[in-house]
Amino acid sequence: MSTEFTRVSLGRRLSALMVDWLACYFIITAATGGIGQMVPNRSLMVLALFFLQITTLSALQGASLGHRIFGVKIIRFADGGAITPVQALIRSALLVTVVFAITYDENGRGLHERFSGTVLTRVKRFS
Repeated sequence: MSTEFTRVSLGRRLSALMVDWLACYFIITAATGGIGQMVPNRSLMVLALFFLQITTLSALQGASLGHRIFGVKIIRFADGGAITPVQALIRSALLVTVVFAITYDENGRGLHERFSGTVLTRVKRFS
């Protein structure tokens, strides 16, 4: 029913997520005048940029910045092909809710991956 894939450790997943979140945080912080500035709703701006970044990069290349750095890629669970923009949108929307991302099934997939029909897998080299 599903293609073979190499599971991604929780440490690698969290590290990639941290890189993506910090990149968005630094971009918003730089755009709003620096760390010392009191900016209302900065957290929401970071979340919005994070959502936009992971949705766009996942749909276009199957991996966010953090995924590329840590050698992982998002693929379709059913056949191992490239994910569609709709799958990227569903996966990203559920990922930012956090609850879906920290709840795993028997295959080691977060519920955000299960509902979007995707899986995060290790890659040797991006093409």
